[in-house]
Amino acid sequence: MQTMTTKQFIPLIIVLCSIFTSCESMLEEQPYSELDPGDVLTTANGIEKVLVSAYGNMVWNNVKFKLTRFEEWSADLSWQTGGVENRTALTILNWTWDASQDHFIGAYNRHYEAIRDANIILGNLDLVAEIADDKKASLTAEARFIRAWAYYRLYIYFGTTPLRTSIDDPAEMRRATEEEMLQFIESELLAVIPDLPDPGSEAHYGRATNGGAKALLAKFYLNTKQWQKAAAACQDVIDMDKYRLFPDFESLLKAENDGNSEMILVTPLSPDGPAMNYMEGAFPPGFAAWPEKNVVNTSWENHGTQHRLRESFYNSFAPGDKRREPILTKYVNDRGVTVDLLNDAEDNIRSFRFWPDINAQGNRHGNDLPEIRYADILLARAEALNELNGPDEEAINLINQVRARAGVPDLSAADFATKEALRDHIVQERAWEFYEEGHRRTDLIRMGKFVEFAKKRGVENAAEYRLLYPIPQAALDANPLLKQNPGY
Repeated sequence: MQTMTTKQFIPLIIVLCSIFTSCESMLEEQPYSELDPGDVLTTANGIEKVLVSAYGNMVWNNVKFKLTRFEEWSADLSWQTGGVENRTALTILNWTWDASQDHFIGAYNRHYEAIRDANIILGNLDLVAEIADDKKASLTAEARFIRAWAYYRLYIYFGTTPLRTSIDDPAEMRRATEEEMLQFIESELLAVIPDLPDPGSEAHYGRATNGGAKALLAKFYLNTKQWQKAAAACQDVIDMDKYRLFPDFESLLKAENDGNSEMILVTPLSPDGPAMNYMEGAFPPGFAAWPEKNVVNTSWENHGTQHRLRESFYNSFAPGDKRREPILTKYVNDRGVTVDLLNDAEDNIRSFRFWPDINAQGNRHGNDLPEIRYADILLARAEALNELNGPDEEAINLINQVRARAGVPDLSAADFATKEALRDHIVQERAWEFYEEGHRRTDLIRMGKFVEFAKKRGVENAAEYRLLYPIPQAALDANPLLKQNPGY
């Protein structure tokens, strides 16, 4: 196996810096940058730090980017006004985004940093004599999982990108073909499942498990419309008998319930580390209390950014649907005045899905970000079965498991005459279940509703080519072989 020498390590960092707005910032943020390159590549401690760096890059430098900029604002449930984010938000809300925007650069680079970290581990793990062979196998699987996860995200956002699988790959590479990209992600996830630990036995909470890999594979199949494989992969997760629906939807994402039995693949967050910062924009102006929920603001900060939900979405819930409970419609402000956000013709209600953390530090909350939870697997299998067979009892029963927690009546297969009718219901069921969790754009694209829904709400620039985001211009400038997505 080829290994990376100190001389190879430093030029790689320099090449990667060429597509970053701040190389100094990048180097400071990498845990292994404080080590001698020889230590990084030849010691267990060094390998572990590179692995931590890989996970850190999957968090990005701002959790809100995934929740809002990439998945929610371009879709139909939420929007934003005010603050320093407003200029960026307008381009997303109006579908006028382009290749120059920082959040595209940040996402593209962060995922390739995670890939770089994984490749460093894979290219040098055999050098580390102090690590036992069984541990090397699990570290190899973990690095390959992170790399596949990063490529999956890149594919969802940007389409195919260069497949960098070795520390010796040249700086300039072409985009992978569709077949190459999909085959790589699938084969990597299948390969790592046997060597990843069972859920609950991972070295640290939030690290890769075989359940997480199976669930990611299921979502990969779902979002690439490989329905038979998606249905089977979801069943594999269900058959593990490791995951359960958390009984109370309202408190599902509270910080005190982090690590509950519904969470399959998560991004762990904390007030004193990478933090959940969604709530800084969810608090309405002067928020002091939500008396009905016994929520009182003690130290939480309210920023100019205002994350809002559309009233049409709020009104779409059935009476008594418990999934509507974490939506703020009325509050007491810091002057003691009760403010009604509903029916003010401004789409001004707020999601408190990521319930304020009592241990928050300013706007830094400790709520974990779920990447995949068990409800997603149930609804994903239902969707795949419907695409294969049309409305049948098994698909309906899977949906009803999720609806039972919400306290709404069961569905019946007789309610849906066609596959298309049940598909339309599933897209709405997923809205009720996963709002503001960072899935909506991808769900609408998969179901053929992304452009349609945008046009219905008056987005003049809605067009099919915007199903993919643009490759960042900085990446194109750094790699002449990289070609832009059509339309940009």
